[in-house]
Amino acid sequence: MVMNVVVFIIVFLVLALVAVVSGALVFVIDSMARATYALAISFVAVGGALVLFGLTYPGVITILMMIMEMAIMAVFMIMFMGMNPALIPMSMVHGQRPALVASAGLFVLLVVGILLAPWPQHPHAAPARARQLGQALMGDKMLVMMTISPVMFATIVAGVVLASHRTRYDRFGDDLDRRVASDPQPGGVGR
Repeated sequence: MVMNVVVFIIVFLVLALVAVVSGALVFVIDSMARATYALAISFVAVGGALVLFGLTYPGVITILMMIMEMAIMAVFMIMFMGMNPALIPMSMVHGQRPALVASAGLFVLLVVGILLAPWPQHPHAAPARARQLGQALMGDKMLVMMTISPVMFATIVAGVVLASHRTRYDRFGDDLDRRVASDPQPGGVGR
């Protein structure tokens, strides 16, 4: 029993450390693609912590949603930016002072909430509540959502492909080996 608690605490601490460090990396890394992957890793670690606490449904949904969202974001970055977004240095920090004040205030509020919340004492209460939450959120619509999600993703990709008049392959050749872009107007955006 003691070993299970020790393993539980170690796994939780590792997941918490991964979530916090990769979440902080989003604001340190100077690349949009790398920040996207760091954010995905942070949310997957949070989903893993939810699963660890017996909240399987919200944990798995968090992991699946974040992986899918970050995959879609990466597709859009590559399609619209026309170059490797991992190599473009850019700042991920905007409005630094208001963000610091808001995040510090939210942190204090969450800590106070955690310390003052009446936590359930029964060991089987959390999984039962997770099941109730899943039923309340999705009910009998889960099959529909599982079917509609890939269709929506395919629709988004198809819409972007159809809306893109010229891509980087039109501009730089099939192997992207052309040094100067083949644009109708020099110095343009490739349209």
